[in-house]
Amino acid sequence: MRSQKEIALETKLIEAAAGLGLSANALEAVKKLLADEEVQSIQEYANTVSIKRLGFNDHGPVHMRTVALNAVIMLGLLRDAGIPTSLQKEEAGAFEDSLTGAIMAACLHDIGMSIGRQDHELHSAYLAYPLLDRFVALAYPDNIPKMAMVRSLALECISGHMGNRAIHSLEAGVILVADGCDMQKGRARIPIALAQSPRSGDIHQFSANSIEEVRILRGQEKPIRVEVTMSAEVGLFQIEEVLMGKISASPAKGYIELYTRVKDSESRRYL
Repeated sequence: MRSQKEIALETKLIEAAAGLGLSANALEAVKKLLADEEVQSIQEYANTVSIKRLGFNDHGPVHMRTVALNAVIMLGLLRDAGIPTSLQKEEAGAFEDSLTGAIMAACLHDIGMSIGRQDHELHSAYLAYPLLDRFVALAYPDNIPKMAMVRSLALECISGHMGNRAIHSLEAGVILVADGCDMQKGRARIPIALAQSPRSGDIHQFSANSIEEVRILRGQEKPIRVEVTMSAEVGLFQIEEVLMGKISASPAKGYIELYTRVKDSESRRYL
């Protein structure tokens, strides 16, 4: 059963995607993906492995929906600024095709955590392949070229979301940053509560737990502004070691401003 948080995120995601002109078929495909029992089950099991077995933070249905919403917001800001996606620039597809591929990728990008942390982005890609087959067929009935294109785009987004493999499309770059932006303290709450003793990797949890808010807004000098508010400076570890690395590896880097601040203090520009 989906949680209230998942349902709220789904509503925002669907409304945002519809507002950007996602086609009726693609919108219906996204709705079915979000409600699909197999997808929900593998997302939940990925979260179980991540939190209970490995001691990592949230990599489940809430995280994947959050990344999808982040990506939709970023793609909308890029479109408003007149920045074409890679599919548009290459005259291979339209904005809505980029949007469809990015949403589907975001909703499946961490299902490989159900196997383990190492190479989970590659595990996610092959686990996602048959699922993508089902949902791109709904989005593009009787259009095999579009199905093949959007599926491949989604797989690039999934396999490249860790920033340790070269990616080349703007869409994959957006997913990379959208993933890095989900670092508010709620993601680390459960593993911190479950922890019995200090261990390697705890700095990630405590750093993430100091992140109060991440906002994705229209930038002043660049199309996208990411604002991170922290309760303590330990949050800088999360920004410098995780988010900055993902932005640096992203083809979307040139379109992003990054600001940080400790609560009740002045903002500091990082990028």
